[in-house]
Amino acid sequence: MKCFNFSSKEKNEEPKTTKSISALSSTTTSVSMSTDQDMKRSGSEFNSQNVSDFSTESSTKNSFAALSQRHTNLRVFTFTELKAATKNFSHSVMIGEGGFGGVYRGVIRSTGDPKEKIDIAVKQLSRRGLQGHKEWVTEVNVLGVVEHPNLVKLVGYCAEDDERGIQRLLIYEYMPNRSVQDHLSSRSQSLPWTTRMKIAQDAARGLAFLHEGMDFQIIFRDFKPSNILLDEQWNAKLSDFGLARLGPSDGLSHISTAVVGTIGYAAPEYIQTGRLTSKSDVWSYGVFLYELITGRRPLDQSRPKSEQKLLEWIGPHLSDIKKFRLILDPRLEGKYCLKSAHKLAMIANKCLVRQAKARPKMSEVLEMVNQIMDATDTGSPLPPMKSLKLKDVTKVSKSKQLKRRFMDLITREKGCLMLR
Repeated sequence: MKCFNFSSKEKNEEPKTTKSISALSSTTTSVSMSTDQDMKRSGSEFNSQNVSDFSTESSTKNSFAALSQRHTNLRVFTFTELKAATKNFSHSVMIGEGGFGGVYRGVIRSTGDPKEKIDIAVKQLSRRGLQGHKEWVTEVNVLGVVEHPNLVKLVGYCAEDDERGIQRLLIYEYMPNRSVQDHLSSRSQSLPWTTRMKIAQDAARGLAFLHEGMDFQIIFRDFKPSNILLDEQWNAKLSDFGLARLGPSDGLSHISTAVVGTIGYAAPEYIQTGRLTSKSDVWSYGVFLYELITGRRPLDQSRPKSEQKLLEWIGPHLSDIKKFRLILDPRLEGKYCLKSAHKLAMIANKCLVRQAKARPKMSEVLEMVNQIMDATDTGSPLPPMKSLKLKDVTKVSKSKQLKRRFMDLITREKGCLMLR
């Protein structure tokens, strides 16, 4: 899914050349970038500058720089440490590659107990240019002070220079089950319906916290399956906060900003006017629910023309429960609770109301999802990643009784009609 960056004459655009960007270090000092010349300075100088917000259309209260005085436990890494942790950024440990650089799996020692090893994911910003630096700084600002079970934990960062140029890296907790997008893809293991319901609940809980759980509001602005990661226990956590923005303050109804995000997920009013509110994330969440239900992307040009746009294709199938069955992901193989799937679609419809003010808040969406979960005995979730090793599955297959219990863990949903 490609990212886009639209411009609009009806709004104040974010400047292409930013004046300064702030971030947090473990000692609550700021890091900043003001001009191309500033980027050539040493890492120590980079960490000591006073900063202001990168957005000229927002007041100080609307800037992530306002968070720089809050306490943070981020760990500052040296580039040498990260080279050792990732086997010199070997391709053998690369687990992903985005527009701004590669992501590598690594191992570090705990600061509390040197004998304890911690798995990490290291995102390295490309040294070929300044693209992505603002996103790097925003992530440090946001995840440096915001913690929640359904947000990926930022362990620390690295900001220093070497003989080859600047080095900007982010160090996260390692998420072994990759992203939701990976599992919705036909190339990977399909997610059982019970797990999809749990993911919908976790994602809603994460967004509700960002919108309403703090004394300031954060608008995620790029909510999509590839930015929802799964830990060892299949808990969903929001990740990649590079495009996040602080919500409106001082009685304002919205903030005006350049339109960025991913095609198919951005709310129509945001695309048309550049006016951003938390209801933009609510729209994206509605699209995401239909992805969980159908297993399809919001825009897929490989399909027949009448089925390329997800929200247009599902429309005729929503009025009749028999037709509704036709849009459910065939990879589920009929193993789902039809009632809970239909109710989840009704929540999605409320999130996808064209008029932004008529959409529910994420706390209200979360409450509706919770009600579905409470009314439906979803059985047991997927076993942890470690229990799915090939040798374990082989042992289970030796006993018919154990095999039956194992299958129940994945597919059984008590109290629901299982469509075969």
